[in-house]
Amino acid sequence: MTYTTLYRPVGPDELVLIEQSGWKRFPPRRPDQPIFYPVMNEAYAIQITTEWNVPAYGSGFVTRFAVASAFLEKYTVENVGSDLHNELWIPAEDLDAFNGHIIGLIEVTQSYHREPA
Repeated sequence: MTYTTLYRPVGPDELVLIEQSGWKRFPPRRPDQPIFYPVMNEAYAIQITTEWNVPAYGSGFVTRFAVASAFLEKYTVENVGSDLHNELWIPAEDLDAFNGHIIGLIEVTQSYHREPA
């Protein structure tokens, strides 16, 4: 089976829910979150984590996981900035199917925390 490695920056609350799933699933999106955005490279995930999640939540984590490439073929890679900023836009209603195509476990590759004042 061919797979694609993806990354997802997450805050502490989302990380707890991923852990509760046995490191196998991302939690459902909230009503104000119609899209799930995994990114295509770790550098972009680190940038989001350090520039958005740490300031907003006090800590942030980069996750890495693999998804069956055949499942991802229906989604277009979206570029939202420089060559680094590539991501997939998975509609919230597709997240359950997306989770079903994760191969192996979701793992944390980086963690960042706000420096104490």
